[in-house]
Amino acid sequence: MRWSAFSLFGFLGLFAAAAPVQAVGEDYAVLIISRERLEVATSCEIGVYIQDQLSARLFQEQSTSFNLPPGNVSLRLKLLPGQAPGCSPGMLAPGSQEIVLHAGDVVKFRLAMNAEGVYLKPAGLGY
Repeated sequence: MRWSAFSLFGFLGLFAAAAPVQAVGEDYAVLIISRERLEVATSCEIGVYIQDQLSARLFQEQSTSFNLPPGNVSLRLKLLPGQAPGCSPGMLAPGSQEIVLHAGDVVKFRLAMNAEGVYLKPAGLGY
């Protein structure tokens, strides 16, 4: 019984030691999307789509961040239907923005609005 417990802990220790070795080769980039400024004149919730998948919902004064693998990333912003009046999404699909992320990058964007709708504007990190 005693040897089986020692061998079990030893076996589990091998898996614990092997996990950090596998994670060394994977590098990520950090993408921060902020709605902290009042540049978007709507109280509607805005959906952040990464690679056409809803990844976050932002209200005013909120921000979100993602750890993403390096490479090209397709970002799309869309007004989401909600409880506030006038928050119905439009008929047209909003255009997407392509950004390139490199391993180790920390990139920040803030939401802004023009005649075509909501878009991402590069922002400084502020630290």
